[in-house]
Amino acid sequence: MTDDRLASLVRTIPDFPTPGIQFRDITTLLADRAGFSTLIERMATIARPFDGDLVVGIEARGFILGAALAHALGTGFVPVRKAGKLPGRAVGIDYALEYGSDRLEIHDGQVAPGARVLLVDDLIATGGTALAAAHLLREQGAIVLQAIFAIDLSDLGGLAALTTNGIAAQAVMAFDGD
Repeated sequence: MTDDRLASLVRTIPDFPTPGIQFRDITTLLADRAGFSTLIERMATIARPFDGDLVVGIEARGFILGAALAHALGTGFVPVRKAGKLPGRAVGIDYALEYGSDRLEIHDGQVAPGARVLLVDDLIATGGTALAAAHLLREQGAIVLQAIFAIDLSDLGGLAALTTNGIAAQAVMAFDGD
């Protein structure tokens, strides 16, 4: 499948969740058998050289892509959840949003010290959530090998923010962040 065809499967929804935002919706890509397969294979191609122990997916669409990628790589999968969603004892990190703050959590002890992890999400914009997830994993002693995204909103600087913080990062597709 060509790059253009894969990108064409991503639906743009204007003015969601607020006016002026162009929401890049991957659900249309996920529903396309060839598109979903192509996306996961491209993410696996990026991930394989790192030989990770775990794929860690960020809530919520990072769960879909991360679990599929973990299956393709033959690794385990760990979800990074929003606060209060995990049933067991959790460890977390608070982080700033454009307006306010949020919290990410993982089950305590689920990522062993020294675990080599691949961080996955559907989209990177400014990089705040991915940076928080990477810091949380590092606080647990994990080695964040690479962050992989389906989409980079390139003019918002998220990949550069990760790189500046010592996290290798790559996306399969890029769109303007308007």
